[in-house]
Amino acid sequence: MKTLILALLASALTLSAADLTGKWSGKFDITTANGETKPDEAYMSLKQEGGTVTGTAGPNEGEQWAIRNGKLEGGKLTFEVVMKDDQEEKGILTFDLVFDGDTIKGNAAGSGQGNEKMSAKVDLKRVT
Repeated sequence: MKTLILALLASALTLSAADLTGKWSGKFDITTANGETKPDEAYMSLKQEGGTVTGTAGPNEGEQWAIRNGKLEGGKLTFEVVMKDDQEEKGILTFDLVFDGDTIKGNAAGSGQGNEKMSAKVDLKRVT
């Protein structure tokens, strides 16, 4: 019994100590305001320091935008990304995600060019 309790305690400590610092890649399925769904990809390079998250996010490693207001609280990951093209703002996405140590999943919502509303399902796995 003592061994089981120690194993459970060690597992809990490992989960709470999970660090999301690294590179993440996966699905980013977009639903437009008219209900059309388009499969896409997402790539994020994240750095965690305590509950603060910084880094970049975008459709691929070559097209990235800075994360702002990044927070990780008890597995809940939230941040915003201002999408820019040649310094011109193309839209803002707000991310509401769950980090479980192995994956990052959840939703993003915002507006694209011309203030077109959109939402997306996010499903990422660590690549490094």
